[in-house]
Amino acid sequence: MKKDYNIAISLLQLISSEQAYHYRIIPHKYSDGKLVLKTDNTSDSLKQELQIILNKNIELLNESSENIEHYLSINFRQRNVNQTKDLHYTSDFLEKLLFTAKDIGSSDVHFEPYEHKCRVRLRLDGKLKEQFIIPLQDYPIIVNKLKIKAGLDISEKRLPQDGRITIKTTVEEFDIRVSSLPTLHGEKLVLRILSKDANHINLDDLGFTKTELKTYKETIKKPNGIILISGPTGSGKTTTLYATLKLLNDDQTNILTIEDPIEYTLEGVNQVQLKENIGLDFASTLRTFLRQDPDIIMVGEIRDGKTANMAIRAALTGHLVLSTIHTNSAWATISRLIDMDIPSFLIASTLNVSIAQRLVRKLCNSCKIEEAISKDVLPSNLESPKHLKTHYKPIGCNACYHTGYSGRKAIYEIIPITKTLINNIKQNDLEIDDYLKENKIATLKINALSLVEKGITSIEEVYPLISD
Repeated sequence: MKKDYNIAISLLQLISSEQAYHYRIIPHKYSDGKLVLKTDNTSDSLKQELQIILNKNIELLNESSENIEHYLSINFRQRNVNQTKDLHYTSDFLEKLLFTAKDIGSSDVHFEPYEHKCRVRLRLDGKLKEQFIIPLQDYPIIVNKLKIKAGLDISEKRLPQDGRITIKTTVEEFDIRVSSLPTLHGEKLVLRILSKDANHINLDDLGFTKTELKTYKETIKKPNGIILISGPTGSGKTTTLYATLKLLNDDQTNILTIEDPIEYTLEGVNQVQLKENIGLDFASTLRTFLRQDPDIIMVGEIRDGKTANMAIRAALTGHLVLSTIHTNSAWATISRLIDMDIPSFLIASTLNVSIAQRLVRKLCNSCKIEEAISKDVLPSNLESPKHLKTHYKPIGCNACYHTGYSGRKAIYEIIPITKTLINNIKQNDLEIDDYLKENKIATLKINALSLVEKGITSIEEVYPLISD
């Protein structure tokens, strides 16, 4: 029978990740002030030291070193010591939580109240993981602290609110976007951690194939037109846009952006934060941008017809416009714009390239295993590719915290708008499957299967893409 290495959240939060790794201790049971810890060192000196540090009655249970390693890697994420060694912050729970979330690479922190408890979950590599349980009586204090830091109204608990926290240390500076939502048992808060450092963003490293990268770089060299990137929330669209702006940014170019939120700051780029409560929305800001002598305009997201019309107008008057839009594929962007009442002839004359992208988790190279492919692991509507004989499965090891995955990679679908497609758009002929095959344009599905074939990701990770 396989041993279960998962630990209850109520026990996990009794010790910090640093304490767990330093002393090699695993919380096993806690009642009446007595904490039972598993360890591979049951010396009296360790017991006495832990009683002083944890201020609890301690009992040590002997456990094998191998099992201790499994417990640690599955339940405790190690922080990046090099980044945080100079951070001097108080013992305040909230501050520690924010720094920990940033250091282990979490993108979002969720504070969620329920009838009998409140929990804290962190999003790591696109998946939520429960990290803490907060007593109900302490939750309002934490909510108020966050709302004060974010400049929100602590007396308003009936309406959603949005705010922003800037955290500065001797090592780095980062922003946190705060969103509050009234729920049945109290306010749910979601914190999006925004890294201001854009130095690590590079188009060459995002996940484009050589052919796709060449095609994309050719389209962004055009002096005018629209470049649209589509995909669901959290698929890396904004990161692709920033990498593009970084490449286009020089002393001869005036670049303006309107964003919500500003996720990175780029030297030499004029960035505007959206503030809809005072009328500073995408459409009105775009109108002002046209009077600011821009060369390149980046719009965070095209949400409505008003914004789409202004983006089209900007492209028609000789500007290069970059933006994102929510659709399922690159070609579905055309239908979305038509639904927004944009005339098809205007779309045909301004759209340079339509891109769809997704983020997929990469398999851990230390533990993935290869096995022969069988029909039951593939979607029923997918013909098994003849060249795909084997695939790799996630297993889990200490290196990947027993998730089987390590890091993420973007996959793209890039459709440059050619003369043939311009005619298709004008005639509202949106069936282009034959065109894609003839021109060897790789769809998300094809690129996803390619990653499976190369052993970069698993079938279960790209299942939604290959079953479409």
